[in-house]
Amino acid sequence: MPLSASPFYVAGQYRPEQSVGHLMNKVLSSILAQADKQLAPYQLTYVQWLPLFKLLTHDGITAAKLARDIAMDPAAMTRSLDRLERKGLIRRERSTHDRRAVHLHLTDDGRQVAAHVPGVLANVLNGHLQGFTADEWQLMLALLQRMLSNGEVMKQPPSLTAASTRSQTP
Repeated sequence: MPLSASPFYVAGQYRPEQSVGHLMNKVLSSILAQADKQLAPYQLTYVQWLPLFKLLTHDGITAAKLARDIAMDPAAMTRSLDRLERKGLIRRERSTHDRRAVHLHLTDDGRQVAAHVPGVLANVLNGHLQGFTADEWQLMLALLQRMLSNGEVMKQPPSLTAASTRSQTP
């Protein structure tokens, strides 16, 4: 993988409107706002439909793991789960193996409501991708995945990062 000869961003010339992070944040905000708008008839907001969606595919997950998986503050997750439980969309069940763990399950009503989330997300994402070709979409996915991989490498201690870089050079 070729490396850039010079950095893309320089402190004295940094402009937020040209920042990949700023633009990704703006796009994500737009996606979430549109999803919230389309899920409003179900009386769901982002902090509620995201856990429901995750439970649709990972029934029985714990609240702590759910919070980690969707990068939500555990206290915010608890408040969201409380609301979802009051609405009758989820139920909490204490683990029979570890009394400290509480597993989350969708109720029948919760499953019916959560079933709408994938379609809404598909519509919202397709709307944001209007005018893109299939190749551009695939390229964007690959580039974002590469950025995530680069971020994972940056999380490693410097000694591990240097060692893994040395082992990859021919």
